[in-house]
Amino acid sequence: MGAAEDTQVTLRRWGTEDHPLLELSNTPEMTRYLGGPESPEELRERHERYLRLNAAGEAHMFRIDVGGAPAGGIGWWQTDHEGVPAYEAGWSVLPEWQGRGVATAALRQLIRLVAADGERDLLVAYPGVDNGASNALCGRTGFVHTGSGTEPWRGGQLSFNSWVLDMSALDLSGRQPDHVERFDQGSLDESRWWPYYTPHWSSRAASAARFETGDHGLTLRIDADTQPWSREFDGEVRASHIQTGQFSGPAGSAIGQHRFRDGLIVREEQPERRLWLPHFGVIDVRMRAIRHPDAMVAFWPIGFEAQPDDCGEICIAEIFGSELDETGGWVGVGVKPQRDPRLTLDFEKVRVEGDLTAFHDYAVEWDADRIRFFIDGRWVKTVPQRLDYPVQFMLDVYDLPNESGMRDAATRPFRFEVEHVRTFPPR
Repeated sequence: MGAAEDTQVTLRRWGTEDHPLLELSNTPEMTRYLGGPESPEELRERHERYLRLNAAGEAHMFRIDVGGAPAGGIGWWQTDHEGVPAYEAGWSVLPEWQGRGVATAALRQLIRLVAADGERDLLVAYPGVDNGASNALCGRTGFVHTGSGTEPWRGGQLSFNSWVLDMSALDLSGRQPDHVERFDQGSLDESRWWPYYTPHWSSRAASAARFETGDHGLTLRIDADTQPWSREFDGEVRASHIQTGQFSGPAGSAIGQHRFRDGLIVREEQPERRLWLPHFGVIDVRMRAIRHPDAMVAFWPIGFEAQPDDCGEICIAEIFGSELDETGGWVGVGVKPQRDPRLTLDFEKVRVEGDLTAFHDYAVEWDADRIRFFIDGRWVKTVPQRLDYPVQFMLDVYDLPNESGMRDAATRPFRFEVEHVRTFPPR
């Protein structure tokens, strides 16, 4: 059996008909980290407790479905963690669905629901120390391991690990930015910005940004007559882009930033530019998306790549116009390893309600051990990975080829508006 698609995994509020699912989960195999199976009476009481706490709003228990088939259970309830109000999460997945991404998809959905609830900033989990799968799941979904303990449980002792997910809002109180770029000087500050899109894989002439600056900020523009930036390596993709660094090798070499596919060759030698290269701290941008099926806007710092492995990406916001609708849209956030062997892909699309073609704030708080992502100041994701090298900013609008192969020039220009970009030094 293959992996379950995230779109097939759904959470349905626990109902009166779900007692048989508890029975399926009450086997020696499924309860080996919890002290063994419960009695029929204990199981009935658990089922009734789920229904009662759901009705009272003291807990939120769900059945996990995959394509409509019951696959397990998951939920959260009120608790205290070291004297701080928190929510505790727990889950179980039936054996036939284990190892297929079901628990990961279900827990990510649960995290979204807890974050939307917004009443408590901490989500905690206490899997048994020997439960390798659940401990790995916590680490994979942004929880931080904070210690372990032992407590009485079902007539014995349960040794557990403590995992904590900090969902608190971005706190900039008492912090001053070390640089604020408002693009309001009448021209682009080329001591900070290089107005070309990875020109080493093409040329400065072919990859030059079209833009306007002024009191409104920055507008990156793709016009009806804008040509593909690199037909050789990227087909009919058009881009208008600025970045804050440039590193590549001599013409004919394969040395260069953002090696987005195999077989790339430097076509035009470029000067090295080390312009605005933060290393930890807060990075934020205020920008607006474009609602057109061929448009995509993004802000995605990448490693400067003076060392080939230092090439990971912090995707602060990636928004496809095809994924916007009347009530909101999807924003891609997370870490992409590109070709950094020390990183793993941890990227997801977060649903945001509201008009994303209006200005919104997208930010990360980045330190040596984790990266926290925010939209309009609210936490949306944590990536507990170590990306420990300077990054340069990549800020752009794309005009992507569609399935028909036809480009409607009458719907251009695309105008990507950015009000500001800011950085705050680490605490």
